[in-house]
Amino acid sequence: MAEPSVLLLIPAYNEEARIEPVLREFGGYFREHYPGPFQLCVVLNGCRDNTRGVVERVARDFDFITFRDFPDPIGKGGALIEGLKLAGAAEVVGYVDADGASPPQAFHALIRRIHEADCIIGSRWLPGAVLHQAQPWLRRFTSRCFHLVVQSLFWMNIKDTQCPCKVMRRAAIEKIHANLRIADLAFDVNLIVSLKRAGFTVKEVPTEWTDKIGSKVTSSLFRTSLTMFLSAVRVRLIYSPFYNWLGPLQLRPLEKWLYRKLRAPVPRRGEKP
Repeated sequence: MAEPSVLLLIPAYNEEARIEPVLREFGGYFREHYPGPFQLCVVLNGCRDNTRGVVERVARDFDFITFRDFPDPIGKGGALIEGLKLAGAAEVVGYVDADGASPPQAFHALIRRIHEADCIIGSRWLPGAVLHQAQPWLRRFTSRCFHLVVQSLFWMNIKDTQCPCKVMRRAAIEKIHANLRIADLAFDVNLIVSLKRAGFTVKEVPTEWTDKIGSKVTSSLFRTSLTMFLSAVRVRLIYSPFYNWLGPLQLRPLEKWLYRKLRAPVPRRGEKP
């Protein structure tokens, strides 16, 4: 049976110092171990350093590595929303972070299981997960608090919505793309809720993970956590019967003000699910 064609997205914001070894590791691994068509696209999100130059240098050695460059910051979620517009180029689409926390073999392991569901998500909290370096205790605490918020809002019974190692079928992405609006780190919640609400299957499996020093989340943990909480509530409102009653256009100025105060990307407008 032929291997499916794969598109891997890597959102990147000022990753000049650490993205090159990650790209070379993924490039070398999939060149040697994946017989099917493989593409890797780095989505540059308002980079102010030489991330683009680094990606261009690596791409000269791997013809399947490309990039999209957005000069203005659009957030990690915004970068993934833009990258997922390329879903028509492959049968399976997925993403990982630019810091190399998810190794290529972990991403490949998810691809091997795509026949089991429309979306396979890696989890750091399931039995069998391999954590070479765990997150600092404060990150773990806030992660579990956010999990409780998400569970109370959506009852999805997913232990790790935020692990940035996921793969999806092209048909699923094309169906729900218009409902992807969250441009910050709560994008994953928006994605999974949209898939489930559209009737697609989502399966959580243990993954391999190494926490990396220099996380942008840790450096602004309170602000990031508050933004993610607001975005999770926003997703819940979108899928509630009160959405039209609230008047989203009337709330838009307040929403913009809140997100800008938090120095976070403003959610995008989308279609009513």
